[in-house]
Amino acid sequence: MKIPRRKTRQIRVGNVPVGGGEPIVVQSMCNTDTRDVGATLAQIGRLAEAGCELVRLAVLDQRAVKALEAIKGESPIPIIADIHFDHRLALGSLAAGVDGLRLNPGNIGGERAVSRVVRAAAERRVPIRIGVNSGSLDKDLLSQYGGATPEAMVESALRQIRLLESLSFHEIKISLKSSRVLDMVAAYRILADTVDYPLHLGVTEAGTLVSGTVKSALGIGILLAEGIGDTVRVSLTSDPTDEVRVAYEILRALGLRERGIEVISCPTCGRCEIDLIGLAQALEGRLLKVKTPLKVAIMGCVVNGPGEARDADVGIAGGRGQGILFRKGEVIDKVPEDELMPRLLKEISLLLGEEV
Repeated sequence: MKIPRRKTRQIRVGNVPVGGGEPIVVQSMCNTDTRDVGATLAQIGRLAEAGCELVRLAVLDQRAVKALEAIKGESPIPIIADIHFDHRLALGSLAAGVDGLRLNPGNIGGERAVSRVVRAAAERRVPIRIGVNSGSLDKDLLSQYGGATPEAMVESALRQIRLLESLSFHEIKISLKSSRVLDMVAAYRILADTVDYPLHLGVTEAGTLVSGTVKSALGIGILLAEGIGDTVRVSLTSDPTDEVRVAYEILRALGLRERGIEVISCPTCGRCEIDLIGLAQALEGRLLKVKTPLKVAIMGCVVNGPGEARDADVGIAGGRGQGILFRKGEVIDKVPEDELMPRLLKEISLLLGEEV
């Protein structure tokens, strides 16, 4: 079943189109010190290799602004500058050639400062993401709505949208992030019915790898299943490349993007007589750099293996001292246990036409 997408305007972040029916874009954020050009570029390289399409960098001061020009010149993917409190950092980032800005227009120095940033962004055709966070809403909104409610978050976004629109600026995308999944979902639903700008989805401060993945899969997944969302970031207290992997798994599960190897593996039971967990983890790690979509199964026994993984392109199912190799549910060979992984990798290489 194909999910119908919400119709939005389209913007471009560098060479990446966002919204307007384009594929949902995966982005992340470096956790390096932006002022360390070498470390930041190395992390951007790893993110790009994992499939990241846009990367955001924290711009803390003028030293970070100075570093942006060198980073932008070497980055394989578009750069978004994350700005707070000082509009001069936004102006400097634009001069350094960044492809996008993430800011809250209400906290960078008043309307005159916002006007300067907007003019500079418009001249360069650089979009601005209005980033609303439930933890930093204006006091009057908290009082009016009785807290950081979805309605308060939406009103905060609309204030910033109106400000930019009053300056004839429409290269906008919007995020409404909360660590409370249901509040985040409700806020995006309201805004999606109110404006036609592209939306950037995320659950902020989601947590560590397991808890953050669960929260993000729920919040982002619910909205994507409703056709809402044009770009996503999975926020994890983990290596940023994990954010990219989780994002693609969410998109793949909903049939919205295809990239790399999808590993199908059973949860194991008393019939399992091989180290299935070790095999599955080793295989997944070995195949992280593969970009071509392929479905690979690692099953614990021959009773259910080929049948339950019938739609896998290729797979193995273990038994006592040996296992079977199957393709599209059909057994093609019996293999000694210690040769299962090498033989599977050989079959994958043959299917992909490249060595893995």
